[in-house]
Amino acid sequence: MKNKTFSSPNPLVQYLQKEPKNFTKADIIKYIVENSVEMLNFRYSGADGRLKTLNFVIYDENQLDEILSSGERVDGSSLFPYIEAGNSDLYVIPRFKTSFVNPFSQIPTIDILCAFYDKNGDPFDGSPAYTLQKAHDILKEKTGLEFEVMGELEYYVISEKEPYFVADDQRGYHESTPFTKWEDLRREAMLAIATVGGNIKYGHSEVGNFTVGNLEYEQNEIEFKPSPLEDAADQLIIAKWVMRTLAYQYGVTITFAPKITVGKAGSGMHIHTRLMKKGKNMMVENGKISDTAKKAIAGYLKLAPSLTAFGNTNPTSYFRLVPHQEAPTNICWGDRNRSVLVRVPLGWSGQKNMVSHANPQETETDKDFSNKQTVEFRCPDGSAEIYLLLAGLTVAARIGLEEKDSLAFAEKTYVDVNIFDAKNKAKAEQLDQLPVSCWDSANQLDTQRHYYLEHGVFNERTIDGMIKKLRSYNDSNIRAEVGNDEEKILALVDKYFHCG
Repeated sequence: MKNKTFSSPNPLVQYLQKEPKNFTKADIIKYIVENSVEMLNFRYSGADGRLKTLNFVIYDENQLDEILSSGERVDGSSLFPYIEAGNSDLYVIPRFKTSFVNPFSQIPTIDILCAFYDKNGDPFDGSPAYTLQKAHDILKEKTGLEFEVMGELEYYVISEKEPYFVADDQRGYHESTPFTKWEDLRREAMLAIATVGGNIKYGHSEVGNFTVGNLEYEQNEIEFKPSPLEDAADQLIIAKWVMRTLAYQYGVTITFAPKITVGKAGSGMHIHTRLMKKGKNMMVENGKISDTAKKAIAGYLKLAPSLTAFGNTNPTSYFRLVPHQEAPTNICWGDRNRSVLVRVPLGWSGQKNMVSHANPQETETDKDFSNKQTVEFRCPDGSAEIYLLLAGLTVAARIGLEEKDSLAFAEKTYVDVNIFDAKNKAKAEQLDQLPVSCWDSANQLDTQRHYYLEHGVFNERTIDGMIKKLRSYNDSNIRAEVGNDEEKILALVDKYFHCG
């Protein structure tokens, strides 16, 4: 039997001819030695969700083997605020499947994401990535289902204003050059993310574009394909580092901040989800949304008030989550409706063959596209603690699958109307609302903490740490205090500009 050939933007996959999940220590050493790689970077994220770096010069194969076998020590108290300085050492151990060739370093360099371990050699319980792993393990154990997700990264590129081919204000959706100015940056980012292991679906310009003084703000989006839960989280963390590094090289800045100013589109980080069993998408059945999907949706909605504690983590988040915008405020779900919290996008479930209609020379096929169906959770934004957010969604999916009233709750919270239309006021008044501030979100997390602590998925320190962080903003009345004062909002935006 002929061996499978791996064609991939990832140089390690090309060279080793195997999928990243099968990478071994010997593979990494082989690539480094045979390609004259001179440096090794350990990568990991702490409580702030930002990628950190530990550099090693590679001297010889023995030293390389030792580094990859033993990992290294780091100061955990500088990475996680709830660790005491007197007992703060942690180990960082490389996860070989995450290895990639650094696309920016002029010196040939391999980067590897690491896991945290405590002084006893056990996984560090306060690590967000380990929390995510535990959430997934419990979901699989209790339901027999696996979780796949994908993220949408929306961001603004901020640059000096150009006088030529200016796009209409707030009309930038899927615009092309020359009316969009930063398509090259987006395309280069997409290729770079793909080379480091990102599972890219597509990229495009987004609705938001406007000018302030001599500055031009252009909104873009890069969307991923569904991937195994832990891989999807890693990809989002790395992608934000790639995009910021590229922007720096271009001499511009980008921000994932939830809100830029009054009256302009904010940036979200929508999360698409699907539950899988033996490679089959369980979110659809006979071309329709399945009971499994409805139960998961019920779980998302039930825990939605506290999920904001992980997905909307600074005061500017709550200037995006306001009524009459595409960002949700009501805790409900629906089909294709972009004002709901959980949206069921088009899923290629129709019976007509659109390709053969558009291309008469093509014969009709009965190809099944049901695996493309996802369910979208729409309130998170770029401030999200990505590992904890996805862990929380995993917990919510399990809760929805386990609780007996989930289908009834899903039916009660389904909407097929414009919830902001005055004639639908009675329906709107039946729905619960998302938190309106970090303070409110912290209170909701405190109320619902037992769901996250169940089965030891989250620990008390993580929950208490998030509550303390959110309450520290003291923003319980921030909407009333700031209102539509553009100067005050811009001050907040500047303070939390590089969130996530």
